[in-house]
Amino acid sequence: MNSAGKESNINLNWQDIDTVLLDMDGTLLDLHFDNFFWLQHLPKRYAEHHNLSLNQVSKTLLQQMQDCQGTLNWYCTDFWSQECNLDIVALKREINHLIGERPHALAFLESLGVNGKQRVLVTNAHRDSVDLKFAVTGIEAHLDAIVSSHDYGQPKEEQTFWQQLHKNINFDPTRTLFIDDSESILHAAQQFGIAHLLCIEQPDSQREPRHTTTFSMIRCFSDLLIDGKRSGLLI
Repeated sequence: MNSAGKESNINLNWQDIDTVLLDMDGTLLDLHFDNFFWLQHLPKRYAEHHNLSLNQVSKTLLQQMQDCQGTLNWYCTDFWSQECNLDIVALKREINHLIGERPHALAFLESLGVNGKQRVLVTNAHRDSVDLKFAVTGIEAHLDAIVSSHDYGQPKEEQTFWQQLHKNINFDPTRTLFIDDSESILHAAQQFGIAHLLCIEQPDSQREPRHTTTFSMIRCFSDLLIDGKRSGLLI
């Protein structure tokens, strides 16, 4: 069901899909952890550590993030540890109880495996962040390959990322589904030639769903599973 309570209109032909590329934060995992960390927890701990005003720190960090948005530094724990003179990964561990899968994410990953689909995690998250989230969640066991954009030195927003991914992972773009919560990244995948694209409607469970995107949206991975009323993957 979508946010308006209507049945999902997603109509994928799974016979045309061999590979499913999946984002991590905001797609398989609830983005609430990341939003809370960057907008609340880090500013608070930064202000405490440097004996500064929380209000001023929040404004400064937000401006720094906006300046880096869409670049590899924006996603790099090493970069932010240096910029803030703090151990970013250690600070993330302080609130790791907020890390969790989005609804039915594990069931969807399991169903992909049962149906013989290749499952590839493609994330802009630094490997340190990936390892932290794997330690808390159950998604790693249900993935066939794991790729961080830091492995290639380019974020998913850039065509060079997709070119390198195609060299390293055996997939046919015309028979591939990519699911992400970022429209700009979905546009980059579309430009590369990924045929099937879906956007997450509510990446952060604590924020309102988005109302419109260029791409078809899913609210929950159950939209892509058989429920007796529409076609989908076997569960």
